[in-house]
Amino acid sequence: MTSRPIGAPNVRPLTFSDLTASLALGWRDFLATPLLGLFFASFYAGVGMIMTWITLQTGHTFWLILAVLGFPLIGAFAALGLYETSRRRSTGEPLNFRKITSVVWLHKNGQLPWLAVLIVVTFLFWFFLGHMIFALFLGLAPMTNILTSTDVFLSANGLMMLAFGTAVGTIFATVIFSISVLGLPMILDRDVDFVTALVKSIGAVIANPLIYLTWGAFIGIATILAMIPMFLGLFIVLPVLGHATWHLYKRVTTTP
Repeated sequence: MTSRPIGAPNVRPLTFSDLTASLALGWRDFLATPLLGLFFASFYAGVGMIMTWITLQTGHTFWLILAVLGFPLIGAFAALGLYETSRRRSTGEPLNFRKITSVVWLHKNGQLPWLAVLIVVTFLFWFFLGHMIFALFLGLAPMTNILTSTDVFLSANGLMMLAFGTAVGTIFATVIFSISVLGLPMILDRDVDFVTALVKSIGAVIANPLIYLTWGAFIGIATILAMIPMFLGLFIVLPVLGHATWHLYKRVTTTP
């Protein structure tokens, strides 16, 4: 792993022009390195396909709803290779597949696993809490499989459950987004501990909530829409958003 700057960067306020510019740069990086984008997206999309297959086999409709709502929470991990790809393109370094994957792999011995544990535990807690919400509203409703259970969700209790669960899920998504939007690329880019990275990231979101949460909502909606056609849309959406997130991080940070 190449030498990285030490310590957290300075963070300036985010603007809407930063969002559009970052998306344009993300699209440019994807077009320049489509095979790398498709490779890293395949892991994320593959997990989604397996998750759907298990749900269909077991007939547990509600678990699919929880997974769909929580799935975007862990998308940032699939983007680590995309961050490194964009970093190399911006510095003119060779886009060597082995070196890119090696850099990501070497972070297993650094600060990244600590941030990963925090995000994964939050994701699992969402599943636990989501099951409690389901039991509260629909614990006595007959649930057979994804085809015959649809009407249950359209009942009064079902709609209340979906509304309440979505509100709770939004809180979880906001927390994870606030931690990861600058925290994950910062750990990849700099020699910084995970606590400092997440504090910097959360602080930036708190200081500029409207624009950051607009970006977070865009990521969540785009990811969920990309999952509709059998997760195939993720092969385009994830690489573009991953590259764009890296460029957004670089646009708002400067070395002290």
